Amino acid sequence: MKITDFKTWVVGNPPPHFGGRYFIFVKLVTDSGIVGYGEVYGATFNPHTMEHMIADVCEREVVGANPFHIEKLWRRVYGRGFSLRPDISLMGILSGIEMACWDIIGKETNKPVYELLGGKVHERLRSYTYLYPDGENVYPDKPDASHVYVNPDTAAERALNYVEQGFTAVKFDPAGAYTVYDGGMPTLEELDRSERFVKRIREAVGTKADMLFGTHGQFSTAGAIRLAKRLEPYDPMWFEEPTPPENPKEMARVAQQTSIPIATGERLCTKYEFARVLEHQAASILQMALGRVGGLLEAKKIAGMAETYYAHIAPHLYCGPIEGAANVQISTCSPNFLILESIEQWGGFYSKIVKTPMRWENGYVIPPVTPGLGVELDEEVADAHPWTGTELHLEMGPDPVR
Repeated sequence: MKITDFKTWVVGNPPPHFGGRYFIFVKLVTDSGIVGYGEVYGATFNPHTMEHMIADVCEREVVGANPFHIEKLWRRVYGRGFSLRPDISLMGILSGIEMACWDIIGKETNKPVYELLGGKVHERLRSYTYLYPDGENVYPDKPDASHVYVNPDTAAERALNYVEQGFTAVKFDPAGAYTVYDGGMPTLEELDRSERFVKRIREAVGTKADMLFGTHGQFSTAGAIRLAKRLEPYDPMWFEEPTPPENPKEMARVAQQTSIPIATGERLCTKYEFARVLEHQAASILQMALGRVGGLLEAKKIAGMAETYYAHIAPHLYCGPIEGAANVQISTCSPNFLILESIEQWGGFYSKIVKTPMRWENGYVIPPVTPGLGVELDEEVADAHPWTGTELHLEMGPDPVR
């Protein structure tokens, strides 16, 4: 079997933009007619630039290759240009191509991918969602004082609404906008706002749901420790990415000085970067994004490394439903799976752009039993929703005030 052709899409995600403003999809076609779909998590360049980069990799390395030879293809792409080091854009491209190969392999063998990576461990997968605005644009230019990301009472009400839907965990990020110019020490106002959010949400949901406190690495070590002390009385299940991902030794200092488990990984790629997190004991919950980390096999290797440290995996999702499907596959076959990020109940445009939506029931994702990744891109819908924006979108999670 050989790969003979490829196609890419940059799909505009209509308002309210849950999961991002656009999704980047790739299709691989084999000489036997089997088609595989993947998704690239790319935010470092304009998505149309990423399309050209995907084409370059596919034309040079992928067309003519055997989709079963994952390790060989992975090493060729990872080492191109005599680099042999994690490159976040290249690894996003490789991730999308690699998951498309697994989609082909699953269809050729008539098995879900999880059955080829160790077999099903979990019959259902606990999921969580961000606190999204109720039917509103997630990126308003000027959020008002009642916005779910601004007002702790609104956030508490929204959290309770998600719990009533069946969710047993919710994530939120009240700590303030990410900026590359900030020194990383939260102000007293930011500390107070963060504490009010966790206090109100804890009062609203009680013990019915875990709270996942999200940030985007905007704090210094001292600032993160200071914030963690404010959050500890409310027992969040994790403190996400308290410091930037570039120095895991400093994140480890935060982990050592708080009782809150540290989670990280959405900006990391390859086993090499995750190995440093584990070696420094910087985090006990690894949030690999399957559209960036290096693909399914690389994620399986990382999950295996994490097992030796008694660390959990909780795949990150701020992307489209193909990456989401890959997250489901790796979670299903990983004994140390903790919880899965969902974009609400996988509805809205998420359900329209695939032929068979992901099955979500009362707080849990039910792994599909169909061959491959378990979802098929609806190409007609993808063609009908091209992304036409020109701005560079630096994805940092649902934070309309940045």
